[in-house]
Amino acid sequence: MNKWYIAVLVALMLSCAGSDNKSAVYDILPATRSAELTEGKFVFGQGTTFSIEAPASDSTALHRNIVDCALAADGKGNGNITLKCTDGIAGITSPEGYRIEVSERNILAEATTGAGLFYAIQTIRQFKEEHGCIPCGTITDEPAFPYRGMMLDVSRHFFGKEFIKKQIKALAQFKINRLHLHLTDAAGWRVEIKRYPRLTQFAAWRSAPQWKEWWFGDRLYAEEGSPQAHGGYYTQDDIREIVSYAADHYMTVIPEIEMPAHSEEVLAAYPEYSCTHEPYREADFCPGNEKSFEFLENVLSEIMEIFPSEYIHIGGDEAAKRSWGQCPLCRARMKEESLSSVEELQSYFIQRIEKYVNSKGRRIIGWDEIMEGGTAPNATVMAWRGSELVDQITEEGHMAIMSPGNFCYFDSYQDAPETQPMAFGPYLPLEKVYSYNPVPENYDSARARLVYGIQGNLWTEYVPTGEMAEYMAYPRMLAIAEIGWSNPKVRDYNDFRRRATKATTRLRSQGYNAFDLAGEHGERRETRGTTHHLAKGAGTIYAPDSPYNAKYNGGGESALTDGIRGGWTYTDGRWQGFIRKGMDVTIDLGAVKEIKEVKAAFMQMCMPEVWLPAKVTISISNDNRTFNGIASISHNIELHKPYEIKEYGWEGHTSARYIRYRAERGEQGGWLFTDEIIIN
Repeated sequence: MNKWYIAVLVALMLSCAGSDNKSAVYDILPATRSAELTEGKFVFGQGTTFSIEAPASDSTALHRNIVDCALAADGKGNGNITLKCTDGIAGITSPEGYRIEVSERNILAEATTGAGLFYAIQTIRQFKEEHGCIPCGTITDEPAFPYRGMMLDVSRHFFGKEFIKKQIKALAQFKINRLHLHLTDAAGWRVEIKRYPRLTQFAAWRSAPQWKEWWFGDRLYAEEGSPQAHGGYYTQDDIREIVSYAADHYMTVIPEIEMPAHSEEVLAAYPEYSCTHEPYREADFCPGNEKSFEFLENVLSEIMEIFPSEYIHIGGDEAAKRSWGQCPLCRARMKEESLSSVEELQSYFIQRIEKYVNSKGRRIIGWDEIMEGGTAPNATVMAWRGSELVDQITEEGHMAIMSPGNFCYFDSYQDAPETQPMAFGPYLPLEKVYSYNPVPENYDSARARLVYGIQGNLWTEYVPTGEMAEYMAYPRMLAIAEIGWSNPKVRDYNDFRRRATKATTRLRSQGYNAFDLAGEHGERRETRGTTHHLAKGAGTIYAPDSPYNAKYNGGGESALTDGIRGGWTYTDGRWQGFIRKGMDVTIDLGAVKEIKEVKAAFMQMCMPEVWLPAKVTISISNDNRTFNGIASISHNIELHKPYEIKEYGWEGHTSARYIRYRAERGEQGGWLFTDEIIIN
């Protein structure tokens, strides 16, 4: 039997608090790779001391992170707990790995780098905080992936440097080693660039404090210091402080400067870098304009001076390229470079930026759209549009950081939506995040190594405060931490949830506004079994001009009579979507039957333009030719109601073989989604 399982079984029976203890190794998050336990325990006390045997730079950083114990007087060899850098450790291949050997009187933590010792400290810290002791034996541990990250969007809503440092401290406890800051977007430019002061004098400030008010309002920017100015930015000294604090926690801060798209704020301040040269007209830089590249290279030069990270994130996503095909400068560039499409022009743009970044000894990361028209040779690709993109990225030989929206976007509801603050995306509970495996099972070891890591993303359109950001991030970031660190072949959600519940309790005691996992409502109750009704298994006839959408088919022709109900999100594969004229479906019961009820549930989620129907009509027939109406229900759609599931139906007494159910869209257009037509 695997030693890890033995450790878990022992720990389930005994705890540090007991007289015969073997500690709860299973309480550590992320789970350790291997634990060989013996009798006894090391008990933390007031007299516990540390000593560090490591290079001076590491000693300084590690000293700042000691687990609330005093450092030994000479700092070299007199402590109960010794942190020691060594040349090698059997069974450890990662520079972030470590080994902890525990006796009743001493703890020895060894690693080949300061980072490894730092992560050993985090494991020791969790034992101390959770149990006050650590079991005797040996823990050997290392990460599954080199890159374990979180992205925080500080453009849509600005969060100050102290908040960023607070998150670094929390993330480091769980061995997250990258913080990706989304510093620029339409909603505001957030970093000082001395050569271009208008970026922070004007582009960092907008006319409304909350993104949704601004986005659905005038979308204007404001002069710094004016009464209508809302926003903020980091000075270069702020960034240096954040970067230094992160380095003390063995975390790298990666800046993202969006290009060529998501740049409305830049082009309002400096419209000469757009195709039209007019403010408030464009979101994309003009790649035909040589001055665009001069501007971006100057910006990146200052960014690279204050961010020492190997990687610079350049965005690259969702470029509309709306004006490129008509812009004389862009057309001239395409002719000069023999480019046949605007997609190839985008590739030219990305590759040219990459050459500049590479010339400074750095590398680029971009969202997966940077592959359109041809991927820049040395780029690392961050996949957000789907897990399947890992195949394309690795087939081209590029490194992949996996961050698919349906698993890793934390602007989504994490519990029953009607119990939660308004969110941007659909339902993404902790269990689904934890179920994600970044590496397909059929990959050999060489290809698997191209999967560089995993990242959780917190976009903040609907996250206006730091408290809300913490609520959305934790505990879902803990699932990212465990996926990124622990053995993927040993994955048990129930055990993880128990550990995550304890971890979020600790976070809350430390002053973080983590979601209360213990009070989770969970999935919609209708999903917990099959719904049996008169039409279950009956045939369905879709009107030719109102087909269901192939992407959201819910299971196809039988979806609305299969007894399978949808959950809290239309993306769960159980809801059927209609986008053209609405929904027009006839159910064939096979024979004339008595009917007392006809109903169907619809979903509203306003951000992705999923709406309740404006009108529902229910009619019946015995021959599928002549129909008589039995219900006509109109509904005034509340366009700003963020989420709702509502049933539209009829009750009475009649008989029929065919039941026609029509749901019409309102003037706003958008989607209709339903999961079942129930007939009783």
